[in-house]
Amino acid sequence: MTSHASLYVNAAIRTPALPSHATESALLVRDGVVAWVGSAADAPAADEVIDCRAIAGDDALLAPAFVDAHVHATDTGLALRGLDLSGVRSAEQLLDAVSAFAAGLPDAAVVLGHGFDESTWPSLEQPPAAERLARASGGRAVYLSQASIHSALVTPDLLKLAEGAPGYDESGWVRRDAHHVVREAAFGQITADQRRTAQRAALEHAASLGIAAVHECGGPGTSSEEDFTDVLSLSGAGLPEVYGYWGELGGAAKAVELGAVGAGGDLYADGALGSRTAHLSADYLDEHGCGFGYVTAEQVRDHLLGCHALRPRDERSREEPGVHSARPLQGGFHAIGDAAIGTVLEGFAMAAAKLGHLGVSGAEVLREARHRIEHAEIVDKAMIGKFVEYGITASMQPAFDRLWGGEHQMYAQRLGVARSLASNPMGQMHAVGVALAFGSDSPVTPLDPWGSVRAAVNHFNPVQRMSAKAAYAAHTRGGWRAVHLDDDGVLAPGHAATFGIWSAPGGLVGTLPALLPELPDEPLPELPVCRRTVLRGEKIYG
Repeated sequence: MTSHASLYVNAAIRTPALPSHATESALLVRDGVVAWVGSAADAPAADEVIDCRAIAGDDALLAPAFVDAHVHATDTGLALRGLDLSGVRSAEQLLDAVSAFAAGLPDAAVVLGHGFDESTWPSLEQPPAAERLARASGGRAVYLSQASIHSALVTPDLLKLAEGAPGYDESGWVRRDAHHVVREAAFGQITADQRRTAQRAALEHAASLGIAAVHECGGPGTSSEEDFTDVLSLSGAGLPEVYGYWGELGGAAKAVELGAVGAGGDLYADGALGSRTAHLSADYLDEHGCGFGYVTAEQVRDHLLGCHALRPRDERSREEPGVHSARPLQGGFHAIGDAAIGTVLEGFAMAAAKLGHLGVSGAEVLREARHRIEHAEIVDKAMIGKFVEYGITASMQPAFDRLWGGEHQMYAQRLGVARSLASNPMGQMHAVGVALAFGSDSPVTPLDPWGSVRAAVNHFNPVQRMSAKAAYAAHTRGGWRAVHLDDDGVLAPGHAATFGIWSAPGGLVGTLPALLPELPDEPLPELPVCRRTVLRGEKIYG
């Protein structure tokens, strides 16, 4: 193969090889790798010169591309092309949206919608009952997931399938096991072509936002094995790379068989705050009960021990897919409430007691795998200390705080103001050395990497705010490190040429965009717009 070199000029370049105030810089890419960074005046010869200013304007920024550490590609693609309910603000608006969308579908089609958030509706207004949904849809089956994707509104034909299951409600608003039953039935009506089209649409959209890799979270109750492997098969084929996590309790061997990098992701230790199924140590404020825990500490222990008995495919051996790593398989759990996280951490302690050997502590053995906890929203200082002790990566979503945190939004309604402001403590976790990997949980929140960085910088609780540099690192290099690709996510000679080129209408502060106004009363600056995404030297967008 003939070597090819591309020289990128006329951009603020975010690289450790140059000071942040450097001007007139250039970056040379050869065969997918950064070959040189320095002053444009000293640039070596190249086969082509790419003027970033011509692509992105005067405030062009060239910086490492994002990694979204928690996505659901099929759901995201269906939401992009389907019925978006995130803007409805009443039961009547929801019914009107269903009616208008269903009118354009065949009579036998299932109506799939996502994103309603009843906490934004008038006080005490309840979602419409199953029979009203059926009338609005013209008799078609309807599945409408709540913003958390841990509960849904369904029509009577789907509802009857879940009768008797935990979480069943005759109103048609189902949770827990009942939700998993109706979800599987509704999504089972999607054709293979529809599913693959949705997956490709999701990954193309990610690339258009400067996202070069995603962590796909699948598992029973979330997606089928076929759905999961279909997404993995699209990885890097002119699209972002896909790293899969299969969340099945005791399913470490299945995860390896399916090509996953870890046996975790959506392995549910509890539910979600929006559906009041996250497992808390104290009651919800707006409903009796503490939610639900789905695993025991003993099950957590055994799952982790199963992971340590296996070795995943080595992601660094891209040309030799049969090569396996010397490290253990990564495990992990979805855990949002403090009671659920406490159970998971107790399981970690029990696993550590089994794994120590020959002067090596069990905690050290656990740290080698970089196990994960997804979301980790309600945690205290002692729990955060355990994240550090066991080397647990916190896969977090800053948009959760932006959309539902603070003193007046959904978390305050569910938890009270004190617990709401203490939630999503990413700043506190970063300050003590917890490894962070940021994502969206799309379609729970939209793919929006710069918006997520700003949300972490502008957390409702000032104590939990992060610097822009730290938040950006969590959404770039943090995602690569979470899949053990430690050399990725930095633009320096010898490292992968994976980056985005953005226009920054709000201006730049060194080699990062201005994310907050200079004065408190000023409006937020416009977020950067991606103009090109490059993955290992190959353009995947722009």
